[in-house]
Amino acid sequence: MAAAKPNRIAIENVIQPGKTYTVDAEKFAAMRDAVLASLPSSPPGMTVPELKAAVLPRLPDSLFPGGEKAGWWLKAAQLDQEAKQVIARATGSPVRLYRI
Repeated sequence: MAAAKPNRIAIENVIQPGKTYTVDAEKFAAMRDAVLASLPSSPPGMTVPELKAAVLPRLPDSLFPGGEKAGWWLKAAQLDQEAKQVIARATGSPVRLYRI
């Protein structure tokens, strides 16, 4: 695992176990906190579009002006938190997420 640079954080991806990526720590933390605050704690959870709608008002406009790039950061937070087993997917389709 590579050492994180200042203002950067290493994140994981549930789809690529053992691989990490470094991203902006402040943006990631803001999105992760918004995701965790928005998700219910039991299945079936929320669909990704429902989750995106729920997190947008929780994001600081200074980091995500007008919701810019929120979709990418939402996916990054989702995959990292799934890898860390903080959130999970309910069975079935579409993808529905909830906090463990």
